[in-house]
Amino acid sequence: MPSFGHQGQRKEDEKKQLKQTQIKTEINDTRIRISLWKPIPKSPLVSKYGVEKYDLRPNYVFPESVRRLIPRNTPEYLDRGLKYVERIIRALYYFKQCALIGPSGTGKTHVVYIVAEIADIPLWEINCGLQTSAYDMFGRYIGLGKENWIDGQIISWCRKGGILYLDEANMMKQDVATRLNPILDTRGHIVLTEKDNEIVPRHPYGYVIIAMNPFTSEFVGTKPLNAAFRRRMSVWINFDYLSVGEQISPDEVDLVQKRGRVAEKIAERIVRIGAELRRQYKAGDLPYAPSPGDLMNWATLISDGCTPQVAAEETIVGMTSDDAEIQDMVRRVVQANFA
Repeated sequence: MPSFGHQGQRKEDEKKQLKQTQIKTEINDTRIRISLWKPIPKSPLVSKYGVEKYDLRPNYVFPESVRRLIPRNTPEYLDRGLKYVERIIRALYYFKQCALIGPSGTGKTHVVYIVAEIADIPLWEINCGLQTSAYDMFGRYIGLGKENWIDGQIISWCRKGGILYLDEANMMKQDVATRLNPILDTRGHIVLTEKDNEIVPRHPYGYVIIAMNPFTSEFVGTKPLNAAFRRRMSVWINFDYLSVGEQISPDEVDLVQKRGRVAEKIAERIVRIGAELRRQYKAGDLPYAPSPGDLMNWATLISDGCTPQVAAEETIVGMTSDDAEIQDMVRRVVQANFA
């Protein structure tokens, strides 16, 4: 009998010990979970771009599930003192949305990535070309019945926050633009008609940036923005090329030299040609103007051993147009600088 009592007591003691161990484990697990939410130090780019007073996520850390959408190690952007980064962050801080307008290759998307990295917030990027469907943006049911719903990009952004970046916004379908209006005004929500009219509020740290090319025949599929949608963009920021005509940016020369791995004189000639082609584009004589990336591609082939003329044929000549006459115009500009 005594032995049975001792055995029973031992079992009771083991149960208590196990319970205490479980409690300690739960406490330790809680500590682990809390450590995942520890605020992340601000990027050193915050002070570099002078945006300390514009905190887009005060006392808030985005869930780990969307932190992979925060850009990292974005290359520096050269803006000639126009302070694009500061102006965009300021617009988002005060108004939560803004619009960027400018030709292809002027750095609109690049700056948006820098802004998201500085603010340490997720970036939800959508190209609004004509092939972008409402399903991609808002979501849909998959399979039979209504058991499995998948949020689209815009609904995911509404729920989780960050920057919603609508690229080529003036190619957006009209029905999509109309549905976005309630998100962009004081209502701050979207009605998900596909899901029994669920009302999805906009995340308190949900911001919107739209970017678009000028409305010209060069950009097929573009159209003027709907007036109601346009009014909801609080700030408009214009982008332009670094070098145009006689105005040559030393920063762009330095960029082409370093990225293209060519001598400074070669880089300067490349940029001068690019600046002249951009002038002709703005005058309506060319359908497209070379971006800094196009010039760097040209320089890269030169550094690999191609002559400037051959490298130009494989880059800026073919890129500008398929029209033989227009290609000859580009060749003449190249030959005038690389005789």
